[in-house]
Amino acid sequence: MENGIKLIVGLGNPGSEYEFTRHNAGFWWIDQLCAESGSKLNLEAKFHGYAGRLKSTHEEAWLLKPSTFMNASGRAVAAIARFYKIPVESILVVHDELDLPPGTVKLKKGGGHGGHNGLKDIASHMGSNDFWRLRLGIGHPGDRNEVIGFVLHAPGKDEMTLIEHTINTSTGIVTELLDAKFEQAMLKLHTKPKKIAQTAP
Repeated sequence: MENGIKLIVGLGNPGSEYEFTRHNAGFWWIDQLCAESGSKLNLEAKFHGYAGRLKSTHEEAWLLKPSTFMNASGRAVAAIARFYKIPVESILVVHDELDLPPGTVKLKKGGGHGGHNGLKDIASHMGSNDFWRLRLGIGHPGDRNEVIGFVLHAPGKDEMTLIEHTINTSTGIVTELLDAKFEQAMLKLHTKPKKIAQTAP
């Protein structure tokens, strides 16, 4: 029997200057989930981040926003995972994804880090990349030399609308993730709703 998700980590950079940048999409997702569920996060020095219990009628799970910079996210994830004895396959990391356009979100388990420093550091600290990822599309600037500037800038208004839509949609699969219904979660997330055919009056 596969374990459900016990820890949900949103990735981003701390500080007001990064708050609205594309790299902080994982933070936005956690903030939305907290707003929907009434969950509260507090700064926990031992976890190097803001942590709290997810208010849910389902299995117990924890939420985390590292207060380290992105490339040191693994320190926070490893600290809370060790404390609560959470195995790597029960961790979901929510992050910005250059390889997906805004308005797209994908759930996957394992795989490489694709140059994402947050994922890279988590895999290093956990000794495994076998954690789940929720990939929030932010698009690509088209030139890899422009990636750093791109992720550290705010999205345009239209892009932000699309990103917010994917965040609002994807928080809806949390129950399935807690219950280890991963195929069901993927189906719910990746299936586009059918347009209702309009009939002539």
